[in-house]
Amino acid sequence: MKILGISFSPRKEGNTVAMLKEALAAAEKEGAEVELYSVAGKDIQPCDGCWGCTKTGKCHIKDDTAVLLDKMCTADGIIFGTPIYFWGMTAQAKAVIDRTISLNKPEHNLNNKVCGVVASCGSLGMASGLKDFSYYIIQRRMLPANQVSAYLMGPDDLQKMPKCKEELNKLGKQMVALVKMKFKYPDEFARGPGAFGTHTK
Repeated sequence: MKILGISFSPRKEGNTVAMLKEALAAAEKEGAEVELYSVAGKDIQPCDGCWGCTKTGKCHIKDDTAVLLDKMCTADGIIFGTPIYFWGMTAQAKAVIDRTISLNKPEHNLNNKVCGVVASCGSLGMASGLKDFSYYIIQRRMLPANQVSAYLMGPDDLQKMPKCKEELNKLGKQMVALVKMKFKYPDEFARGPGAFGTHTK
């Protein structure tokens, strides 16, 4: 069992990484293989809307996102982590999420993976950022785990928040427990990205 934590923060050792490390350590204690992937310093380009991936199942853009998408597909569970900037996830997070539209083949998708979220915020916008992840997780036919959020000004602040650390530990344990359930959407409902009930023809 592999649990992948993804830090969408442009900072290498900020609040998001501190929160992810806490959750991943708990998952590792439960027997999971864990990995922390940070987009900091990586070449993460946005989707260019070419739609070529609908035929090939692969994105044509050659950057570091390709490696991350492969890691997401081979993980059993994923914990997304982001700081909140201007009432939403980071630009890096949105770019990666948009690029996952290429994960649309039976052997290369996110269906049935367990997914949790951690988020840090200095002031306003936490709920707005978390709701976007919630819809994405459900729309991609993933199994939602907990979301843990905190108002932090620096990574050291987390050490002063025992209840937050407790919830992060619970998230790590929950990820492992949910993966062990082997949840699976029925094949007829395990569709990929698309609109639901909005087409007029």
